[in-house]
Amino acid sequence: MASLGGTCSGSSSDQENHQNLTTEIIRKRKRMISNRESARRSRMRKQKHLDDLTAQAANLRAENNHILTNINHVTQMYLNVEADNSVLRAQISELNHRLKSLTDIISCMRLDGAAFDDQDFGDNYDYDYDHDQMIGGGGDLFSPWSLVHVKQPIMASSDHGFMY
Repeated sequence: MASLGGTCSGSSSDQENHQNLTTEIIRKRKRMISNRESARRSRMRKQKHLDDLTAQAANLRAENNHILTNINHVTQMYLNVEADNSVLRAQISELNHRLKSLTDIISCMRLDGAAFDDQDFGDNYDYDYDHDQMIGGGGDLFSPWSLVHVKQPIMASSDHGFMY
C-alpha cells in the first residue's frame, strides 16, 4: 500500500507539476501574445505619428511657398509703385521749375510793360474762368496757359529721363 500510496502521491505530484508547467506555458504564451500586440499597436502609433508629421511638413512647405510667392508679388508691386513715384516726383520738380520760370516771365513782362504803357500792361486785367483766358489789359501775353511750350505734354519715364 505504501508503494501504491507513494505511486498515487507521486503521480499526483507529477500531475501538479505538469499542470503548473502547462499553466506557466499558457501564461508565458499569453504574455508573449500580449507583448506582440502591444508592440504592434506601438508601431502603428509611431507610423501614424510619422505620417502626420510628414503631412504637416508638406503643408508647411506649401504654405511657405505660397507666402514666398506673395512676398515676391508684393515686392514687385512695391518696386513698380516706387518707380511711378520717382517719375511723378521728377514731373513735379519739372512742373515747379516751369511754373517758376513762367511766373518770372510774367513778373518781368509786368515790370517792362509798366514802363512803356501803364494802360496796356498794367494791373487792369481779369481772368475769365469760364473760358480759361485773360481779358483786359495785356492781351495773350499775360495768359501763361496760352503759351505754346506750356501746352506740350510732359513725357517722363524712369528709364529714359524726360522727353518733351
